[in-house]
Amino acid sequence: MKITVDVDCTPEEARRFFGLPDVQPMQEAVMAELQERLLGGIKQMEPDAVLKSWFQGVPGGMASMEALQKMFWNQFGDAGNKGEKAE
Repeated sequence: MKITVDVDCTPEEARRFFGLPDVQPMQEAVMAELQERLLGGIKQMEPDAVLKSWFQGVPGGMASMEALQKMFWNQFGDAGNKGEKAE
């Protein structure tokens, strides 16, 4: 013998029937906090913020970045003149 019982109810009605706590307000608060943290993390990944964090402890700050760029360009410029003698 096989007996099948179909219960038509919403998830909230089932939760109340079984006496489970309502966690929806807590879930909404956690999701709001998670969203706030994720958006804060995205702001830290902006290129300007990343460069500032890289050169935060370097004396000269962004001036060091300009010096680094000049060094790279000088290396690229010297690479084209390797076969020639400097006058």
